[in-house]
Amino acid sequence: MWRRFAVPAVLALLPLMLIQAPARAALPTAAVALGDSFISGEGAGNYQPVGDASGQAQAFPGWSAANSNAYFCHRSANASLLKASLPGIQDRFNLACSGGQPADIAAASSAREKGRTVASQLDQLRAVGRTHDIDLVLIGLGSNNSSFTFGDVAVKCANRFVADAWTGWWEFWAYLGGPVPQEPCAPGDLATPAQLSAAQAETVTAVRAILRTLDEIDADGVHRVVFQDYTNPLPTELESSLHEEDGRADDRDKFRALGAERYRAGCPIHRASLGPGHTFSAGLGTLVSGVHGAVSTEFPGADLVYLNVQSAFDGARLCERTGSPGNALATPIRLQDGPTGVFLTDLAGLDKLDIQRIANACVTYFQTCQESWHPNAAGHAVLAQCLSGAAATASRSVRCTRSTSGTISVS
Repeated sequence: MWRRFAVPAVLALLPLMLIQAPARAALPTAAVALGDSFISGEGAGNYQPVGDASGQAQAFPGWSAANSNAYFCHRSANASLLKASLPGIQDRFNLACSGGQPADIAAASSAREKGRTVASQLDQLRAVGRTHDIDLVLIGLGSNNSSFTFGDVAVKCANRFVADAWTGWWEFWAYLGGPVPQEPCAPGDLATPAQLSAAQAETVTAVRAILRTLDEIDADGVHRVVFQDYTNPLPTELESSLHEEDGRADDRDKFRALGAERYRAGCPIHRASLGPGHTFSAGLGTLVSGVHGAVSTEFPGADLVYLNVQSAFDGARLCERTGSPGNALATPIRLQDGPTGVFLTDLAGLDKLDIQRIANACVTYFQTCQESWHPNAAGHAVLAQCLSGAAATASRSVRCTRSTSGTISVS
């Protein structure tokens, strides 16, 4: 008798139990940025406070503060992730850090030389995963690694040009205590094939850790990961008015007027260095594409998209047209005479000792010049359009290009 009536009674109660059981609230959706300066928003201004390794928010600490301060991750409110059109995304988290390296993904940045006092990017990602359903991840890694960094490459080529422009070869011995390289940069000065290969291996290791962590923490296990590469801030050739000044080009010794003119325009660089520079940026593109290919094989079920942005600034690079830097999508090289907060827009009238002092300020207080040769706010707005296309595409690899009219397309 009991068995006969108990089972129907329990079944009758089930609908009521299901109605009364509280539904688990869905987590808000999120997009997350990981990586280095081209993702954090370096050069775009409007930098936000950054939480350090102890969780303390660090606002601007002053120009003479240690560059290891978390604030100098330069997470901009104008960064591409925060400006992109991403339907369905409720919240966005910029966890990238200017100068970030593959090692900073799994380990605290402060664990390496010249790192910043922030937690590992994976620890920051896990914190987001506790409160949000992560649907999109933007990764920009590879331009900084244990073999080379973008900042060192830029400083090397710019310093050679400035030394060549302001100082005769004999003056290094008389005034500056020894020889300083003055020749244009060659491809091997920037990154060798062996260094690029080693950098790709480092980056694969870091990205593998990101994908495994996402599999562990993502609420529904569904997320797209976009691998963005890099675009060169300089053209393959300078516009013609910057080729010479006072009858002097940059293929001879000492050309101060031309040096000052190119600095004003934002591109203190030998014309002969431009080709190797584009070889370097193309190498970074190959690196990122190789990382995408490697992890796509290792994680065949993952939603992984390679975003090629190497042509996203075509026609709007520094010194590509008259009117630079005002019409460019990248920041000019700008220096300070010490940690003053005042950027020098002109070096005309300065002598070699002035130039040496100003250049040394960039080395001692790197924050005074670290925005140089990065996408500016307008450039990040373009990269935001590129990201919007990559977030919506059905393809596994897309190319973002800028037409002569300024239209951005992703295909």
